[in-house]
Amino acid sequence: MTTDNFTGALLQDGAASLEDRILGGLDAEQREVASTLNGPLCVLAGAGTGKTRAITHRIAYGVHSGVYTPQRLLAVTFTARAAAEMRSRLRDLGAGNVQARTFHAAALRQLQFFWPQAVGGTLPNLLEHKAQTLAEAARRLRLSTDRASIRDLASEIEWAKVSMLTPANYLENAQDRGAPGGFDLTAVARVFQSYEDVKTDRNVIDFEDVLLITVGILQEDEKVAATVREQYRHFVVDEYQDVSPLQQRLLELWLGGRDELCVVGDASQTIYSFTGASPRHLLDFKARYPQANVVKLIRDYRSTPQVVKLANDLLAGRRSGGPAADAAWAAPLQLVAQRPAGPVPTFTECTDDEAEAATVAQKIKALLDAGTPASEVAILFRTNGQSEAYEQALAAAGIGYQLRGGERFFARKEVRDAILQLRAATRAVSEEGASEPLGQLVRDIVSSLGYTDSAPHSGGALRERWESLAALVALADELVKVRGPEFGLADFVNELQERSLAQHAPTVQGVTLASLHAAKGLEWDAVFLVGLSEGLMPISFADSPESVDEERRLLYVGITRARENLSLSWSTARTPGGRANRKPSRFLDGLRPNSVATSNTRGKGPAPRRKAAAPAVCRVCGSMLSSGAERKVGRCNACPPSYEEQTFEALRSWRREVALGADVPAFVVFTDATLTAIAEARPASIEDLAGLAGVGPSKLEKYGEDVLRVLAESAEL
Repeated sequence: MTTDNFTGALLQDGAASLEDRILGGLDAEQREVASTLNGPLCVLAGAGTGKTRAITHRIAYGVHSGVYTPQRLLAVTFTARAAAEMRSRLRDLGAGNVQARTFHAAALRQLQFFWPQAVGGTLPNLLEHKAQTLAEAARRLRLSTDRASIRDLASEIEWAKVSMLTPANYLENAQDRGAPGGFDLTAVARVFQSYEDVKTDRNVIDFEDVLLITVGILQEDEKVAATVREQYRHFVVDEYQDVSPLQQRLLELWLGGRDELCVVGDASQTIYSFTGASPRHLLDFKARYPQANVVKLIRDYRSTPQVVKLANDLLAGRRSGGPAADAAWAAPLQLVAQRPAGPVPTFTECTDDEAEAATVAQKIKALLDAGTPASEVAILFRTNGQSEAYEQALAAAGIGYQLRGGERFFARKEVRDAILQLRAATRAVSEEGASEPLGQLVRDIVSSLGYTDSAPHSGGALRERWESLAALVALADELVKVRGPEFGLADFVNELQERSLAQHAPTVQGVTLASLHAAKGLEWDAVFLVGLSEGLMPISFADSPESVDEERRLLYVGITRARENLSLSWSTARTPGGRANRKPSRFLDGLRPNSVATSNTRGKGPAPRRKAAAPAVCRVCGSMLSSGAERKVGRCNACPPSYEEQTFEALRSWRREVALGADVPAFVVFTDATLTAIAEARPASIEDLAGLAGVGPSKLEKYGEDVLRVLAESAEL
């Protein structure tokens, strides 16, 4: 049924039918959300509980009952894809005029409109990527950087800006931020200021500036603020646990003291604290609005009881991390499964990473052979560097895959060519009229690009191209079912254009490979959570109770992506034949068979008062170690080194290449003492490497995997 038909039917059938059509399919709690049309309203929604359904039906019910004017309601979410999905659902409910945008998109639209009158002149160009500008800022200060340090500095500056810090007050508010990009905080503050100067010189602004400048205009210009508040009377904010201080300030200025606000979120899915997100705004909502209604959605329609139980048990297994961490930890929602029973989640220990990848590929092949579509299977890992082993294992098994976070769907050549041909065909169809249904029409048009009704038997580029075109065909079939037979080729091309702008890609047939962070908001029939060993989950640089708690929430997000089949695995060694010194993640204690629950710190409990450290002695002769270099390697200079010469030389050669590539002295990568300690200890895992003096979190992130690779290769010589 089209939007116009839907709206017409509502008007004809009256108010009783309005409730039946929009509220009839909702459960009691969802119905309470959808029928509570005036704020303030706080919806605490667990994973898989239908929060998007509840809030889109609330908006549609408000529009069709006359409480909301569509153009005066703004729905805000955190990704362009989520906003596009919300707009699509609202169109299907006959409320297509409601705006659903990200914070940045909404602010940019306002900034483009109000800049001439509030500031004057032309709005500066938007800087889409910070890397080159940051590199220029560092060069002005004569600081040497590489790609990894630029990435870290960009993340730190983004955190500072969304936390509403300036170069002037950054230093006093960032004392617990470590050494971003390997630089001390004073240097970071200088780079921050230099970056702002470069932007001014080039007359550009970045994405954080869009929010900051909009906030500044709304605070300073009462006329502009009044215009915005007149335009928007009602607000809905999804994923409210991910709001930053800057976004919260913008929301407050939009509201202007009013309380027509509905927020939706789940503190147990807070996994972006490192970007400045804070669940405090969600958790303190009732304190800010004492009259607010609070509704909890706990009925899980996504996952089987077995998956839901594991997710609940994971959060319940959390132990005290001290007063500060306990105060930041929100009591989790206890999900109640609504689906029939399914298979029990499996726990698998493998000998090494290669064996783990091969085991996962075998399990996936069995699922595909049993009829599970490849698009309904995902492999999720903690770091992007883990994907390569699984890409190789899937390719060896003849299984197609897509890497989430790789090339964007709408940037692929075959997709761009298909859209061009579809657009060209709309002219002929409008002149002659469509002689066949949309799905068949799209099939006919893209067949010239290589689409066939059956998939090619070969893999590689040919298979990837076919899968892209098949996704477009499947999307056409799906939209006709939802929008009705009147949905034609021109409508489909417009839909593709909107989805392209929002990067709202259709489903591609292929196993999904993604990091746990990238998997947020998605779901699959079968999920494989891999690499669940200490040092990777929680990650080795999670060095505080609060950061360990965030890692637990990240694993919770991973578990709750699965509808039916869930597999959790880890390996005891990194490479075949390597030392089997890895341990399964502490988060699995009490969950996997024959294990018992432990505290966040593996049974250490609250940290006792530290005793004075014992004098460092040589591990060979037992004499006192006098210098920092001696203490770093654990051996006095009089005792001979215990490393193999080929290992040390391989590490030195690698260090030389890295230093040359980054244009920095070799000691900036690793000092000789640290390199010696690595060669002698021969760490077999990230967690082993992290235990060596001189290998901090930043260097571990930059060089850890490369160092382990060099050690493994030298052992094979």
